[in-house]
Amino acid sequence: MEKSWHKILHGYQDFRKKYAEGSTSLMQELSDYGQKPEIMVVACSDSRVDPAILLQCDPGVLFTARNVANLIPPFESDGHYHGTSAALEYGICYLGVKHLIILGHSQCGGIQAKLEKEALHQDDFISHWTDIITIQDPKQGVDHCAKDSLLTSYQNCMSFPWIKERVAQQQLIVHLWFFNIRQGIIEVYDQQLKNFIELESSTS
Repeated sequence: MEKSWHKILHGYQDFRKKYAEGSTSLMQELSDYGQKPEIMVVACSDSRVDPAILLQCDPGVLFTARNVANLIPPFESDGHYHGTSAALEYGICYLGVKHLIILGHSQCGGIQAKLEKEALHQDDFISHWTDIITIQDPKQGVDHCAKDSLLTSYQNCMSFPWIKERVAQQQLIVHLWFFNIRQGIIEVYDQQLKNFIELESSTS
């Protein structure tokens, strides 16, 4: 644990040197002119799947929301607390992002929790949250189900009127991506093929 703690402190020092020192630093620019990201990512909270690291992005490039199993809930105006929905609204309606990436991944603990609710020893919130998705065939395994959940999140996206409108007007493109942790590759969902293909062979 101490090794990890010291590593993040050194990481902060490296961040300061690269992005924050000097009068013309990137952080100074972002402070003066604000953020103008064109890409939003909804990703999992999993420590192995950090969008900025996967895509090697500097601060200010990605507007990111992370939650268990990278789920997008359906549109609901019920007065309850909706963190992911609020992030979507801010990114799309206020920042005007042009691309929304829903980033799933292999070995997802949230999807595993959905498949094995009885194994949860602490469950105030997890199973209710993962009930957002419907698993068609649990026997297919966690990775297959994680890809299916991306399609559910896409359908839920289209229940937000301001997302549906922007997609229809070609002001916003929604991408479904799946990161294979072991292989270190990203697959994207091809709407025509109805399947996931490796990112390098796709323009989506």
